[in-house]
Amino acid sequence: MHVPDGFINAPTSAVTGVAAAGAIAVSLRGARRELDERTAPLAGLVAAFIFAVQMLNFPVAAGTSGHLLGGALAAILVGPYTGVLCVSVVLLMQGILFADGGLTALGVNITDMAIVTTVVGYAVFRGLVKVLPRSRRSVTVASFVAALLSVPAAAVTFTFVYAIGGTTDIAIGKVATAMIGVHVLIGIGEAAITALTVGAVVAVRPDLVHGARGLQQRLKLRVNGELVDAPTAAAPATARTSRRRLWISGLVASLVLAGFVSFYASASPDGLEKVARDKGIDKTAGKHASSNSPLAGYGVKDVGNARLSGGLAGVIGVGVTVVAGSGVFWAVRRRRSTDVSPTAVENV
Repeated sequence: MHVPDGFINAPTSAVTGVAAAGAIAVSLRGARRELDERTAPLAGLVAAFIFAVQMLNFPVAAGTSGHLLGGALAAILVGPYTGVLCVSVVLLMQGILFADGGLTALGVNITDMAIVTTVVGYAVFRGLVKVLPRSRRSVTVASFVAALLSVPAAAVTFTFVYAIGGTTDIAIGKVATAMIGVHVLIGIGEAAITALTVGAVVAVRPDLVHGARGLQQRLKLRVNGELVDAPTAAAPATARTSRRRLWISGLVASLVLAGFVSFYASASPDGLEKVARDKGIDKTAGKHASSNSPLAGYGVKDVGNARLSGGLAGVIGVGVTVVAGSGVFWAVRRRRSTDVSPTAVENV
C-alpha cells in the first residue's frame, strides 16, 4: 500500500507529514516506557522482520497481490509506541534506498501504514484480550482479529486522504469500494502472518511479548496465613541465552525470507497498485527521487542475475533496517535511563 509521489497533492502531503512527525515525536516519548534492556534489541529485529516479510507479496485475487503492513504485529510484540517507530523505520528505508513509496508521500505512508494500523490493531487487540480467557491461545486469536481489521482501516484512511487531496478526478465511491474490497482479502493474509508470528514467540518467550504481559501469574506464598507475591528472582543466564537465541533465529529467518523466499513472491501488483491502475489514479504518479538508487526496485544495480540481484537487495535491506532500528531503540532506551535522576533513585 505504498503511496507513490503524485497521487496526493502537495498541501495534503504536507499536512500528513506534519501529523506523522507529531506522532513519531509522541511515539519516541512513549517508547521510553515500553523499552528495556530485554525488549530494545527485539524492537530492531521486529523492524527487520517486517521489512523482510513485506517483500513476500501473496496472491489474493485474479491479478492482485498483497503484503504485510505490520502495524498490528509490531504493536503486539513490542508495544504501540515502539510499533509506530518500527514501521516508520521500515518505510524510511524503503523510500530512500529502494524507491518504494514516494518521498513526498512519506507522511501519507507513515500515517496510513504505521500509525493507523498500529493504533487500530492494538486497540482491537487490547479490547479482545480483556474479554477472552487469559491464555496464550487468546493472545494469538486476538492478534489474528486485530491484524485482520487493521488493513481495511488503512484502506479507509487512504480513501479519506485521497478524497481530500487526490490528484485525479475519480468518483471517491469507486475508489472506496475497490480499496476496501481488496484490502479485506489482504487482511486475511496479514492476520495469518501476524497470528503465526505472535504465536511462535509467545510459545517460547511470552515475557518478551508486550501484548502478553500479565499472562503469567506471579507465584504466591502463604506467610502467616496471608498470600503474598513471591520475590522475583534475578534473570538467570539461561534467560539471557534464550533471548539471544530468539534474536539470532529471528534475524536468520528475516535474511532467508528476504534473500531467498522473496524470489518466489507474487509479481502481481498489490492492492493499491491494482486499484490505481484500474481507476486511472496512477496517471499522475511522479518519478521517484530515489529511482537511480543502486537498490531501486529491490534489486542490486549491475547484477544481471535476477535471483541473485533480488536476494542481495533483500539481505542488504534487512541488515540496514536492523542496524537503523536497533540504533533508534538503543538511543530511546539510553534516554530512558538518563531520565531517571539520582534523586528519583534515592526516593525509590
